[in-house]
Amino acid sequence: MIEKLKELTKDTAIYGISTIVGRFLGFLLVPFYTNFIAPDEYGIFAYIYAYIAFLNIVYIYGLDAAFLKYTSVASKEEKKDTFSTPFIFVTLTSIVFSAVIYFTQDSLKMILNIPESYSYLIYFVIFILLFDTLALIPFSDLRLERKALKFATIKILNIILNLTLNIVLITYYDLGIKAIFISNVIASGFSLAALMPDIVRKFKAVVNISVLKKMLRFGLPYLPASIAAMIVQVIDRPILRSLADDTTLGIYQANYKLGIFMMLFVSMFQYAWQPFFLTNAKEKNAKEIFSKVLTLFAIAGAVILVSLSLFVEEIAKIEVYNGHTIIGKEYLGGVVIVPIILFGYYFHGFYVNFNAGLYIEEKTKYFPAVTGIGALVNIIVNFTLIPVWGITGAALATLASYFVMALGLFAVSQYVYKIEYEYGKLFKIFLLIIVVASAYYYLLASGELNIINKIALLLGFLFLMLLFRVVKKSELILVLKMFSSPKIIKDIK
Repeated sequence: MIEKLKELTKDTAIYGISTIVGRFLGFLLVPFYTNFIAPDEYGIFAYIYAYIAFLNIVYIYGLDAAFLKYTSVASKEEKKDTFSTPFIFVTLTSIVFSAVIYFTQDSLKMILNIPESYSYLIYFVIFILLFDTLALIPFSDLRLERKALKFATIKILNIILNLTLNIVLITYYDLGIKAIFISNVIASGFSLAALMPDIVRKFKAVVNISVLKKMLRFGLPYLPASIAAMIVQVIDRPILRSLADDTTLGIYQANYKLGIFMMLFVSMFQYAWQPFFLTNAKEKNAKEIFSKVLTLFAIAGAVILVSLSLFVEEIAKIEVYNGHTIIGKEYLGGVVIVPIILFGYYFHGFYVNFNAGLYIEEKTKYFPAVTGIGALVNIIVNFTLIPVWGITGAALATLASYFVMALGLFAVSQYVYKIEYEYGKLFKIFLLIIVVASAYYYLLASGELNIINKIALLLGFLFLMLLFRVVKKSELILVLKMFSSPKIIKDIK
């Protein structure tokens, strides 16, 4: 088991470093945007990108997941077919989708209520969608071949290019949010170009119909499920805009971004987790390994959740330069939503963990129902709470939907692929989170919440984790060694 967990932690570390570095570089744009772009214009940017997120799902319609599934078990001779078939088909359909957007752009602008002064952005949207979609299957292939370093390098260079262009185009050319779209197009085009050698190496100018049918049967259920999942992630933006205004949406978007650190943790885990459980599903002790992975994820995620929730206000107010803070002063009123968003992403991590059973047993038909319920909860809570609590209501909608999705997927996954998780430890983790949260809000209400008390709460949380044997000393040493050199791993074995 140690060797298998070591594989996961090694890949997670590489993906994690690239994701953390890349996303952190991208996160640097948040203080930049919030100090140079007005909240209402930032709201327009958030609104349009919410629809880009939806269209990303439509453009790929689950074929990236199908590619991972069938290429992971394909023979060496079959791998060109399992790569080229979905890549060619996605290329053709992406061109068709882009043409539809182009020729119906006037109607789309009217339906989406995009101000005329921003209508030209539709052209950038088309190219962003096209370039990003064509890169998905080649990126998935790098993950499957465990070429994590190459994957990471391209991703980081993409972010650096995007970041540099944003700064230059906004500060020197005063292009406002137009700079964001221009930078994205160029960076996405770069990633696709960097993947071309791998595409050419794997490419075969033939569409294998039997492979295509098999992949479509597996992948298409992901379309409604993925759309529902995307509703959970971004539907709050158009709803908030319709119930409030662009300025409120801009403040919400900026503070939502502070949840990036939990999102980073979940994302870097997800990149390594899917290939890991697919390639290790036939191991005799696979379920035992998967159970331990969930416990380790829950422990690490809880520490991140508590730490960031306690100190997010101090983080947001850190002065970057010349009186400018990480979140521009016009946006600081929304920092209250950050702990809620962090908790939502934490539950999303559990949802990602529970994916394994449905993938392994090829029961993807359950995804639409689970994510659909989560999406419905999100919409209902948004429309119910935004008029009452504003951006806090929108954040609570995100938390509610991720919780419902994690719970629903757990029930279904246990039905098709039962795993004996370490329920005692998981219960203790959630209990300690509730205890710290209760103490935090008590101190806040009594006016006694200060930096000293926050540090005490964090140290108390970590001490209780050890006291209640959520983390045993032997397990802590094992985890540390797992992230160490291969020589140490051999010594453990």
